[in-house]
Amino acid sequence: MHPELFTIGDFTIHTYGFMIMIGATLGFFYMTYSVKKDLGIEREKIQNLAILIILFAFIGGKLFFYLEDPSFYFGSWKNMKQNFRTGFVFYGSLLFAIPIIVWYFKKEKWPLWPLMDRLAITACIIHGLGRLGCFFAGCCHGTPTDALWGITFTNPASQAEPLHTPLHPTQLYSATLIFGILVILLMFKRHKRFEGQLFFIYIILYAFGRGIIEFFRGDEARGYIIDGVLSHSQFISIGVIAVTAWFYLRFKKKAKFKREE
Repeated sequence: MHPELFTIGDFTIHTYGFMIMIGATLGFFYMTYSVKKDLGIEREKIQNLAILIILFAFIGGKLFFYLEDPSFYFGSWKNMKQNFRTGFVFYGSLLFAIPIIVWYFKKEKWPLWPLMDRLAITACIIHGLGRLGCFFAGCCHGTPTDALWGITFTNPASQAEPLHTPLHPTQLYSATLIFGILVILLMFKRHKRFEGQLFFIYIILYAFGRGIIEFFRGDEARGYIIDGVLSHSQFISIGVIAVTAWFYLRFKKKAKFKREE
C-alpha cells in the first residue's frame, strides 16, 4: 500500500512506525486516565512503566523475529541491521513485557490484576493500530487468493510478496480480530466476575484468532515446526491458550467461592 508516509530530504516517516506511534499515544492516554480515575495512580509513574514496556516489548519482539531464521540473522550483522527497524513478533513482545510489568507492579505495590485488565484494553489499542501499520508496510502479508477481498500490493517498497498479485489481507484480518476483542473487553468491563478476567479473555481470544489467521499468512520465513504442520506462532498459541484457560478457570472458581461465603 503506502509503506512510506512522506519524505523530507533524507528523512522518511514510515507508515508502520507512524501507526505504532498513534497507537502508543492513544493507549497511554487511555491507561493514564483509567488508572487515575479508578485506582488513583498518578500519570508520572505510568510514564516510567510505559518506557519499560516499550523497551522490553521491542527487545522481545525483535528477538523472536530473529529466531524465526536464526542462521540468517545471527550469522550476519548486516542482515540483523537491515531488518532492525521492521519485523517484530507480537508473542515475543508479550512474553518479554509481562514479567517486567508484574515486577514493576509489585515494586510499586499496585494491584496486579485490576491493572492487567486495563493493560489488556491498552494493548488492543496499540496492537490494532500496529496491524494497520503492517497493512500499509505490506509485512505479515497473506497467501495469494482469488477472493473478492484480495489486496494487490504494487509499491516496490512494500514488504508484501509477490507484488501485483491479490493476497489475503491478513493484516486487516488481525486488526479486525483485535478491535473486535477490544469491543468485547469494553462490554465485559462493567460486568466482570473477577479481577484479571479481561486480561485472560484478551489472551485467549487473540491466541485462538491468531492461530486461525496463521493459515492464511504467506510470509514463509516465520518458520514452521512438526514437519511444517504448525507455524511457530500457532505452536505458541496452543500453549498460551492452555495456560491462560487454566488460570481463568482457577480465578473463576476462587471468585465463585468468595461470593458464596
